[in-house]
Amino acid sequence: MKDLIKIGIPAKGRLRKFVLNIFKKNKLKLISSRGDRDLFGSIEGKKDFQIIYSHAREIISRLADKSLDAGFSGLDLLKESEINIQNKIKVYKKYPYGQATLVVAIPEDFIDIFSMADLEEVAFEFKDKKKKRLRVATKYPNLTREFFYSKGVTQFSIVKSIGSTEIAPYTGNSEIVTDITSTGSTLAANNLRIVNDGYILKSELCMMVGKSSLRNKKLLKLLKLLSKY
Repeated sequence: MKDLIKIGIPAKGRLRKFVLNIFKKNKLKLISSRGDRDLFGSIEGKKDFQIIYSHAREIISRLADKSLDAGFSGLDLLKESEINIQNKIKVYKKYPYGQATLVVAIPEDFIDIFSMADLEEVAFEFKDKKKKRLRVATKYPNLTREFFYSKGVTQFSIVKSIGSTEIAPYTGNSEIVTDITSTGSTLAANNLRIVNDGYILKSELCMMVGKSSLRNKKLLKLLKLLSKY
């Protein structure tokens, strides 16, 4: 049905479980005819709504292109997206869940680096002595680039990571990383430490709505209900 109001929910992981719990706490029963692996669902008693289970990153894109009306995803993924995408999306509700911070982390043997200013000096030395730029492995190239420039660090290159970013310095892929962490334990376990002023962004689970759908009264009524947690 063309006029269905479409809501995006993360397809797997802890975010999915938390979002499903939000619906459950508000006495909204989600139905998937083919079980947990079904990528489509509905809300019992609300025939105007369709649930679509997608990757958290894809939810951001689909809110921007209007194929979703609302959805749940991380603030980090929204802020990493292009500005023209961000401008089409409104954060309607932030939840105290999925809280993590995007940070700059360096190997423990970088004993002279404690601040981004120190990192800038090392980056210049690296270029002068090794004739190449300091490499930063990350899944967040846009946020990383913006943060480094804001701190006056310009002599670096981005290495896009698709796997375990924290091992990049030890596999020859990069010298340092930026990575999302909730406790810092995984970074520490891989002999990485966070630069003192290397905190890029605090993230959490958000309920978002496409700005083009903000006039839909049925949608806003549901969003208001889901804001109660």
